Amino acid sequence: MNILSNLLSQPTQAPRQKKQRRGIEIKSAREIEIMRQSAKIVATVLKEISEMVQPGMTTADLDAYAEKRIREMDATPSFKGYHGFPSSICASINNEVVHGIPNPKKVIRNGDVLKVDTGAYHQGFHGDSCITIAVGDVSSEAAKLIRVAEEALYKGIAQVKAGNYLMDIAGAIQDHVEANGFVIVEDFTGHGVGRNLHEEPSVFNFRTREMPNVKLRAGMTLAIEPILNAGSKLTRTLSDRWTAVTVDNSLSAQFEHTVLVTDSGYEILTDRTKV
Repeated sequence: MNILSNLLSQPTQAPRQKKQRRGIEIKSAREIEIMRQSAKIVATVLKEISEMVQPGMTTADLDAYAEKRIREMDATPSFKGYHGFPSSICASINNEVVHGIPNPKKVIRNGDVLKVDTGAYHQGFHGDSCITIAVGDVSSEAAKLIRVAEEALYKGIAQVKAGNYLMDIAGAIQDHVEANGFVIVEDFTGHGVGRNLHEEPSVFNFRTREMPNVKLRAGMTLAIEPILNAGSKLTRTLSDRWTAVTVDNSLSAQFEHTVLVTDSGYEILTDRTKV
């Protein structure tokens, strides 16, 4: 889940959490094992949603399903109640960039570009992941946007290992996106994840000197999540105070994984191919 930058800097309170911890946390072996479990729950839910989505369903249908499944697996939806967010998933369609609120009146249609983002809080730790689903027959532009967004995520992940830097991730993502004619949304970032849904550091998807270029250490857990637009990189937030949309109504796509930094590379904790 992305969050507005001003919220990233504020204390947060996820389900059953007492306080926001500060600084970059290095997870212990025990904590990493718990995160594997929370991340597996997220991966399972997203895989199931990707297989069940069809035209005629509503985003509220998906939200109800996700909450039911998360709770069945002995976890709590990370997003529900987070800064007042009312649902267990973000469901953003076409020009909606992030934070779309599920609604029983929002019908999923053939040709839609559907982003589903969710998190699970299990035994004190969060997992967080997002997928973009091509619903039915999508346009060639939409298909390319979705493909490049997923490729960009894995280009970034390939740079993850102890001793590398956050800007290695950002540069790999930015270069792939721009080489394919799309733009990176700069209003939202990835983030650390663990005891809190959003932790330090901010994980940028583009090169910048505005934030520290943190050196990666084994035991860090990062939510890496590039967001691509087919037109302008600029976004605006709707009156619901959550849903961000493209200013020019162009399509948007996003993929996200929770990733563990290791000495030799990385482990994708929310890997859907392993559930």
